[in-house]
Amino acid sequence: MSRVRSLCGFAALLFAGTTTGAAAVPHANAQAVGIHKIQHVIVIMQENRSFDSYFGTFPGADGIPMANGVPTVCVPDPTTGQCVAPFHDGSDLNHGGPHGEASAAADIDGGKMDGFIGQALVGRQQACRNPQDPQCTPGGSTPDVMGWHDAREIPNYWAYAQNFVLQDHMFEPNASWSLPAHLFMVSAWSAHCSRPDDPSSCSNALQNPGNPPDFRRGGGPAPDYAWTDLTYLLHQHQVSWAYYVEGGSEPDCEDDAMACAPVRQNAKTPGIWNPLPFFDTVKDDQEQANVTDLSNYYRAAKEGTLPAVAWITPSQPDSEHPPALIGRGQAYVTALINAAMQGPEWNSTAIFLAWDDWGGFYDHVAPPSVDENGYGLRVPGLVISPYAKQGFIDHQTLSFDAYLKLIEDDFLGGQRLDPNTDGRPDPRPDVRENAPQLGDLTQDFDFTQMPRPPLVLPAGGR
Repeated sequence: MSRVRSLCGFAALLFAGTTTGAAAVPHANAQAVGIHKIQHVIVIMQENRSFDSYFGTFPGADGIPMANGVPTVCVPDPTTGQCVAPFHDGSDLNHGGPHGEASAAADIDGGKMDGFIGQALVGRQQACRNPQDPQCTPGGSTPDVMGWHDAREIPNYWAYAQNFVLQDHMFEPNASWSLPAHLFMVSAWSAHCSRPDDPSSCSNALQNPGNPPDFRRGGGPAPDYAWTDLTYLLHQHQVSWAYYVEGGSEPDCEDDAMACAPVRQNAKTPGIWNPLPFFDTVKDDQEQANVTDLSNYYRAAKEGTLPAVAWITPSQPDSEHPPALIGRGQAYVTALINAAMQGPEWNSTAIFLAWDDWGGFYDHVAPPSVDENGYGLRVPGLVISPYAKQGFIDHQTLSFDAYLKLIEDDFLGGQRLDPNTDGRPDPRPDVRENAPQLGDLTQDFDFTQMPRPPLVLPAGGR
């Protein structure tokens, strides 16, 4: 097993480095060796929040520009001609705005970051064709995309930031909606493939890589994701993985719509938050069973049988995807984190918590350009681990590609999703993990410190 080899290599390096005492090991070497103390990586992906909407007023973060506590930025409202500044929003239910490829471009507006209200109004007009749609808010009200929350609404998220690591330059890997974001999360690409099991037939597709809801509605054949994803490399290296899906519902639409009727979701229903069953690699490796119900996560955490790599995706009510309640989503996430903290494998675990896209909510930082796909807008990012630095704000430029990079460095000897080396060449535009802009997640850890105790928080409110 590669995990055994990795741990043996780690032990050998550690022994070699302690011949004259642990203090003799340079810090850089300690970080490189120490990454293998992380034997379980858990990626929790929530939905549709920008960084400024959750942490825009967090002390020390690159948050909403203010002077004397008053925002110095604003966004024009096309219907009133006024410029609306960010404001505190105490509501548990938000509406957000459209968040597809076109909306991302409009919100960013060439770096002006001023399209949010206009796009929300467009989304409202579309939603109000159905008066029962929860996005159909009163015509005279200001869209809530300029609202921000703080410890009054999301105390646990702020507690994690205060006690562990907050990443204030985590960008969605793609400038688009949920499905491409989840594809990037597991494969560093979003594409459309014309021939099954033929990676060479795939071409870049940021907005519509083949939409599972279309297939479920009888609108065409099942999507076939033929390009290479991370599970292919994990399988090659005999590294365990699981993709945990919370049963319930998911939005049955492309996410550039603000909301739509939900459909049932479980581990056996591929969807916009559960794309792995449509990957040829998962089927060819006969690992469909690794996409499994969330109850198995709680069981594994309790019994000490967590896989090396785990992704966790919610159902709509717990997702924070408008109109889902913020408090309920926070309670769901807290329960997930508590389960890992209270299990026997906490001292070898790193939890990465992020939100898949910005959901139409305001953010003031223009994303850097990496390639034709992104980055997209900023989203909140948290690192929770016994080796995470305490109260640290990571200002590095990051995206979900950084999760893949850390997993590859920890478990795969640095192997990348690289068409030139991974044995399944596909025409992806670049190797995202090697982007020069991408930061290094090991900087969020201090592997020389004693493992920090759990921070078990109340998970009520669901």
